Amino acid sequence: MTRFLTPWETGLLAVFLATLALNASFAPEFLTVQNQINLFQLHVEKIIVALVMTIVIINAEIDLSVASIMGLSAALFGDLVNAGTPGGLAILICLGAGLLAGLVNAILVARVGIPSLVVTLAMLIGFRGLARVLVTDNSLGNFPAWFTDLGQKGLIGPIPLSLLLFFLLLILLGMTLHRSSFGRQVIVIVTNAEVARFSGLNVARVKTVLFLLSALISAVAGLLYDARLGSVRGDTALGFELDIITMVLLGGVSIFGGKGSMVGVLLSILIILNLRNGMGLMNITGHMQTGVIGLLLIGSVLLPNLLNDFRARKRKDA
Repeated sequence: MTRFLTPWETGLLAVFLATLALNASFAPEFLTVQNQINLFQLHVEKIIVALVMTIVIINAEIDLSVASIMGLSAALFGDLVNAGTPGGLAILICLGAGLLAGLVNAILVARVGIPSLVVTLAMLIGFRGLARVLVTDNSLGNFPAWFTDLGQKGLIGPIPLSLLLFFLLLILLGMTLHRSSFGRQVIVIVTNAEVARFSGLNVARVKTVLFLLSALISAVAGLLYDARLGSVRGDTALGFELDIITMVLLGGVSIFGGKGSMVGVLLSILIILNLRNGMGLMNITGHMQTGVIGLLLIGSVLLPNLLNDFRARKRKDA
């Protein structure tokens, strides 16, 4: 099996199996089917956004506003429904708002030329502020029963809609990245900018599509979060970008772009979800869990750079 994996992905697989064994030894209920479903369902909104974030970072960009767009979409839905808007129409409006947020990011990055780190950091603050204005200090609920059923009940057996959507996006975005001309364009823009320029590749269009897709999927994730919890607050999805970016970078995606795969990110997702679940079963506090994820984020950036430096020195000595 490992011949289909890069050395980094092989290491991730080993860590994942070790994490499974450790969790099972501390908590026998860890391996039950229901716990495995809960493991995904509790974090499904993050892992859905991590899939599209993978392609964004491979393109040497970053979208720090994803969690705030999730929060804005969730808050807007709550505000609309409580104002009497039909649930279906409210969903369409929220998806439109997500696309509009992505368009703002895309114009400033792809057309104006402002670095995505700066743009999306500013939008992280701005979109979060809008969410808090919509909800203020309240918690809005009273969502339609059919809507919360989608988030809280199994659609196929015990498997909820959100988890089915995750696997569907994993396949679609994986095929897009690794098997489509668009995926090749995403990579070549970073790895060989001169070839991209002389071939007439529309770099701005590629980046615009990525930021629109990132925002749209984030808006969907915000709605799924509403459906799962049955209520929304102004701080919904606050800080989710930490886990999302960690999942991507730990999966072997280079922070400088041009390198990465969905397989590595999937393994990273499995590791982080199992770590969080295992720490929860062992009654480790949420703040401590966040600290562990932060260390993983640092390590996922630092370790590949150290390995690359080591290989470079070894080739030079040879």
